[in-house]
Amino acid sequence: MIGHELAGRYKIIERIGGGGMALVYKAQDILLNRNVAIKVLRQQFVHDEEFIRRFRREAQSAASLSHSNVVSIYDVGQEEDVHYIVMEYIEGQNLNEIIKERAPLQVEEAVRIATQICDALGHAHHNQIIHRDIKPHNILIGRNGRVKVTDFGIARAVTSTTITQTGSVVGSVHYFSPEHAKGVVTGEKSDLYSLGIVLYQMLTARLPFLGESPISVALKHLQEEFDEPREVNPLIPQSVENIILKSMRKNPEERYQSAEEMMDDLETCLMPMRLNEPKMEFEDDADSTLVMPALKTMQRSSQHHDEDDDTEDEEFEEKPTGKPKKKWVKPTIIIGSVLLFLGIMFGVVMYVNNMLEVPEVKVPPVVGMTEEDAIRELEAKGLTVDEEVIREYKPNVDEGIVFAQDKEPDSMLRQGAPVQLSVGDAKPLPEMPDLNGKTFDEAVAALKGIGVKPISIKQNSEKNDEVPEGKIFKQSPEAKTKIDPETEVISVTVSEGKNLVPMPGVVGLEQENAVNILESNGFKIEAIKERSSFEVKKGIVIEQWPHEANQQVAPGSKITLFVSSGYPSDALEYNYSVPVSPSVEGQESKIRVVFTDALGENQEAVNKTITTSEMVPVKLLLAPDKHATVMIFRDGRQVDTYSVSYSDVKNGTVPQPTFEQPPVEPDVPVDTNPDEGNGEEGSNEEDDAAYHWDSGNNGNGKGNGKGKDND
Repeated sequence: MIGHELAGRYKIIERIGGGGMALVYKAQDILLNRNVAIKVLRQQFVHDEEFIRRFRREAQSAASLSHSNVVSIYDVGQEEDVHYIVMEYIEGQNLNEIIKERAPLQVEEAVRIATQICDALGHAHHNQIIHRDIKPHNILIGRNGRVKVTDFGIARAVTSTTITQTGSVVGSVHYFSPEHAKGVVTGEKSDLYSLGIVLYQMLTARLPFLGESPISVALKHLQEEFDEPREVNPLIPQSVENIILKSMRKNPEERYQSAEEMMDDLETCLMPMRLNEPKMEFEDDADSTLVMPALKTMQRSSQHHDEDDDTEDEEFEEKPTGKPKKKWVKPTIIIGSVLLFLGIMFGVVMYVNNMLEVPEVKVPPVVGMTEEDAIRELEAKGLTVDEEVIREYKPNVDEGIVFAQDKEPDSMLRQGAPVQLSVGDAKPLPEMPDLNGKTFDEAVAALKGIGVKPISIKQNSEKNDEVPEGKIFKQSPEAKTKIDPETEVISVTVSEGKNLVPMPGVVGLEQENAVNILESNGFKIEAIKERSSFEVKKGIVIEQWPHEANQQVAPGSKITLFVSSGYPSDALEYNYSVPVSPSVEGQESKIRVVFTDALGENQEAVNKTITTSEMVPVKLLLAPDKHATVMIFRDGRQVDTYSVSYSDVKNGTVPQPTFEQPPVEPDVPVDTNPDEGNGEEGSNEEDDAAYHWDSGNNGNGKGNGKGKDND
């Protein structure tokens, strides 16, 4: 795929990832001159019509999402057997890599990431799209800190068709909701459960449920409780732990009812008055209690029965004793009823007595306290707080601080009487107006209208081809941002008119195409110079100098192009054949031939099953400082290594290996397929690719025989 152009528009640059269903490549959109990410369906699924239909339908559904925290989908297409989705390319890391590098994360950072994920889910749920596979692997963090959620909708196709693919379930089962693990219909609350696990992992550097197999992990989601976050990381505020506890309730009705509700909680959980709020308590989940015996029985049915089954069943069955009832039971019931009646009468008498005699208490001073402390102090004295709290902005009062109480301190009130509090509120801030297209004087007038001082307004100027001279085309802060007019410094950029033009980017294009683009835009080609390259094929532009792509330059500027002349002149191509044979002639053996040459290491030439001995051709490229090595693996073990030196190829003295010399098997098994996942979470596929080139030169074409690598 590297170097291939999909649909004549998307040029594949390099592979950047992959999973059980698809491979992901970085590509250049030649039409719009931008980088994109292309997800290509794996070859084993290209003939599954049902999968392809759902793949395309779900991708098109996800394309309907337009949100700053959702990876945009630009295009969906097919070229012969290649099915692909073109997406926004994000420069940065996925959240799984960040967690591995530096978890536990700071609470503020984890809450900020979770808030943006929640915002994306709210937008998707509003458009009737359920993600179903929220996990750190699907969360991308750009270099600017922007969170992007990817793989919207694709999870439906994955869970229904590729449930047994290595890595698919294992990589996601740790984030399943209980209803997902049961196999019932999942909805918005399932995504919020998964988000709760992601937040738990960011703050504790561990997963809430671990097991030896996907089934054991899924059962823990259904049956077991997890270690509470603050037990693992005491630095987590109680307000943040409450969010995790609520989002990860096994009963969906006890979770957040929507992404918007959870996001509101995330946005306020780090406010000072919430950090030490009481721990959230929940009632027992009756539904879970009813379901559990059935789940245990189902689990036992797949295993061998043993003596423990009888013991467990006895807990739910009444054992007949065969003995008559005790004669003292009836008198005991009568005596208990009399005592209960007397207790109730005593309680009624005490209640009436308390109602008739209400003691008075002294009102404590609470001005200057936080609202929570003031409520706690009043309740400790036996008073209550009026439900209608007056909230008002005061210049010298911080938000959440009590600045007045309607009952004078040290005055006497009856116990239980209400006290009304006046609490400082946040300063009401105006929105930044949109200044684009205005003159500087018009902008100053608009800003003065919301209280900004002229001395706080800074003016810059730049050349701009699209904005008329004297008009503003850039502002900071952005429009509709809340600002404090007394402290905010405003910066505006005014257009100086047209002058400079952007330099087109032609690196990666063929020489003729690059020259046409530059000349059609009025630029002059000062020189075209060749430069050898192992990585870039002949005729492709390697570098443009002195002006890079999108650099603002004067019209008609001169530019020099450096074009690849292909392999260096001293490089030698050589066709080398190596013998391969099965362990037992006539029986199947899996053979894999891997070689290293001037183009790179661990390139795969052959990966197949054979039953008889044969010679396998390998195309090699050698340089004076880079020899070639060919390694043969049989049934997972390295059985032979051949070395080809540059000098032997140049002198025509390369010995050709034959079948007369049987291969020697090393003692240590070698992993011959590193890109096959082992089922563990977070495993990544390596990019094993065979390099091929058209060769008219076979070294010197001389010399045959076998050379052992004694290193």
